[in-house]
Amino acid sequence: MPVDPSELSTWSHVKYFGSNLFLRGLLLGARLIPYRLRVPMMGRLVTGMGRLAGFDKRVHNNLRHVSPELSGLDPDQLYRDVSDNAGRMIAELYDGATFYEKARSAPITGPGLEALEAARAAGRPVLLATAHFGNYDAARAALTARGHEMGALYRRMANPYFNEHYVAAMKTTGELMFEQGKRGMVELVRHLKKGGIAAIVTDLYAQGGEPIDFFGKPAVTSTVPAELALKFGAALIPVYAVRQDNGLDFEIIMNAEVPPSDPLTMTKALTADLESIVRKHVGQWFWIHRRWKT
Repeated sequence: MPVDPSELSTWSHVKYFGSNLFLRGLLLGARLIPYRLRVPMMGRLVTGMGRLAGFDKRVHNNLRHVSPELSGLDPDQLYRDVSDNAGRMIAELYDGATFYEKARSAPITGPGLEALEAARAAGRPVLLATAHFGNYDAARAALTARGHEMGALYRRMANPYFNEHYVAAMKTTGELMFEQGKRGMVELVRHLKKGGIAAIVTDLYAQGGEPIDFFGKPAVTSTVPAELALKFGAALIPVYAVRQDNGLDFEIIMNAEVPPSDPLTMTKALTADLESIVRKHVGQWFWIHRRWKT
C-alpha cells in the first residue's frame, strides 16, 4: 500500500509534483480533442509510454507464467490490447459527461441484476465484486443511473498530487468513496450495516491473503469481500463492464450471486468467475499487474 504523504522525502515530493504537472497537462490538452477521437488517441499514447516503462515485458512475463493455459496468445498483441484499454479508461475517467452518459445507458445483463434487486427489496446490503477489467467505473455509473447508489473501496495512489484529482474524478460517478485502510474499512462497514451497496475490486495481490489458482497458478487473493458478505449477510455479486467492439460503449454483466459458505470457498468462486470472463475478453484485463507474486 502507498506510504502516507507525510512520510515522503523532499525529493519524492518534487518528483511526484513534476510528474503530476505533466500528466495533468496531458489530460487537459486531450480534452480539446473530440471524445470519439480522444479515447482511442489516449489508448495509443499509453501503449507507447508503457513500452518505455517496460510494461510490455511485464505482460509477456505474466503470460509466460500462466502458460500453457494461454500459450496460443500473441504476447505483443495482448500488450497492445491491454495498454489500449488502460489508456481509454484514463481518458474516460477524466471526461465526465460524455463517458457517463454512455455508461449510464449501457445494457445490464445476467442473473446478478435480479439478485441485486431482490437484496435491495429485502433490505440486505450488497457487495459488488469487480476487477481491473474493461472500465469498472462504467458499471458503477450504469447501476447508479438505475437508482442503485453505491460506495466504492479504492486504493490510494502513491503520488499524492495525482491522487487528489484522481479521487475527485471518480467522485463524479458517486460521492461515497472509501480509501483502503483502517479508516476506510470502518466507513465501509458502517455503510454495509445500514444496508448499503459497495463495490470492491478483487484482483490485486493482497498481503496476508490466500493463494488461489488464477489461470492455473496460485495468486494471493484477499478473502475480505467474502468475510464481509458473511458477517453482514450481504449479497456478493460479480459485476463487470465489458468494452464493446467500437471501443467506446459497454455492456454491464452481472453474474450469479456467490452462495454463502465460507470465505475461502466464496473467494475461489469469485476468482473462477473473473477468470471465465477474462478468457472471453482476454485483452480487457489488466495483465500489467504483478498478480502472481511469489
